Amino acid sequence: MDFNVKKLASGAGVFFTRAVQFTEEKLGQAEKTELDPHLENLITRADGTKNWTEKILRQTEVLLQPNPIDQTGARIEEFIYDKLDKKLPSRTTNAELLGQYMLEAANEFGPETPYGSTLITVGEYQKRLGTAERELLHTSAATFLTPLRNFLEGDWRTISKERRLLENRRLDLDICKARLKKAKQAEAKAALLSEEVDKAEHELRVAQTEFDRQAEVTRLLLEGISSTHLNHLRCLQDFAEAQATYYAQCHHYMQDLQRELNRCANSVGAPLSSAAACPNPVSSAFPTGTASSGPTASSSTSSQRSSTLAVAQTQLSGTGTRKAKVLYDYDAHDSSELSVLADELITVYTVPGMDPDWLIGERGNEKGKVPVTYLELLS
Repeated sequence: MDFNVKKLASGAGVFFTRAVQFTEEKLGQAEKTELDPHLENLITRADGTKNWTEKILRQTEVLLQPNPIDQTGARIEEFIYDKLDKKLPSRTTNAELLGQYMLEAANEFGPETPYGSTLITVGEYQKRLGTAERELLHTSAATFLTPLRNFLEGDWRTISKERRLLENRRLDLDICKARLKKAKQAEAKAALLSEEVDKAEHELRVAQTEFDRQAEVTRLLLEGISSTHLNHLRCLQDFAEAQATYYAQCHHYMQDLQRELNRCANSVGAPLSSAAACPNPVSSAFPTGTASSGPTASSSTSSQRSSTLAVAQTQLSGTGTRKAKVLYDYDAHDSSELSVLADELITVYTVPGMDPDWLIGERGNEKGKVPVTYLELLS
C-alpha cells in the first residue's frame, strides 16, 4: 500500500512538472523543442485525414439512413449485437414496408379490381426496390463504412496514444534542458558542485534518447496514413460501384413497372394518359435528368415523352430502318424481346400497330422488341 502511494505521488509530481513546463512554453517563458519538419507535416496530414474521415463517415450514414432517430436506433442495435458477437438481423426498408402496405390494401379493396390489381403491381416493385436498397445498405456498410470506422476506432486511437506519449517525452526533454541550464549557471557561481551538472547532463541524454525513440515510432505510424488512403480509395470505389448497381437496379425495376402499368391501361381499354384506370409513370428518362414535381412538371414530362416517341416513329416510318445506339443494358423478359448492351449499335424499325414505347431491334440473326427509352437514334 505504501508503494502504491509513493508511485501515485511520483506520478502526480511528474504530471505537475510537465504542466508547469507546458504553461511556461505557452507564455513564452520557456524554450520548446521543435519537431522535425517532416514529422510536423505528417502530423498535419494525419489530423486532416482524421477530421475528413469523420465527416465523410457521418454524412454517408446520414445518406444511407436519412432519419436521425432511425439512425441512432440502428447504431445502438448494431452496437448491442456486436458486443453479443451475433449477426445483426436485416431490417425492413421503407420501400419494402410501403410495398407491404400496398399489398395489404389491395387484399382489402379486392385484388381483382383495377385499383387493387394496380396496388399489387406497384407494391411488388416497391418491395423489389426495398430489397435493392437493403443490399446497398449492407454492401456499403461492409465495404465502406466499416473500414472508415475501424480506422477511427483502431488505427487513429493508436496514433493518438503515441502522439501523446511523444508530447510527454518532449516536455521531459525540455525540462531536462532547463535543469541543465540552471545547473551550469549555478556552477558558474560556485553554488553547485560539478556532480549536479553531471547528473543533469545524464538525465538530458536519457530524455533525448527516449524522445528520439518515440519520435521514430510516431513517424512510422504517421507514414502509415498513406496506406490508409490507398485502402480508403479501394473502399470508395466499392461504394461507388454499389451505388451504381443499386441505381441501375432501380432504373430497371421502374422501366419494368412502367411497362406493366401501360399494359394495365391497355388491358382495360383506356388511353395511356388516363390516370383513373392506371397511373402514368413520368420517369421514363430519369437517368439523364432530375425528376420534377407538381402538375405542370408532370404534364411537361409526359408531353415531352410523347413528342420524343412521335418523332422517333415518324423518322422510322419515313426511312424504314435506322441505326440506334443502346443507352443502357436491357435484359429480354420473353422471346419477343431482344437483350442489348449499353453502347451497342443495332438496327431498328417499327411495324404498323406496334406499341409506340417499343421498336423492333435487329443484331445479326437476332431480332426482338427493345424499349425506345433505351435507344438513341443515329442520323
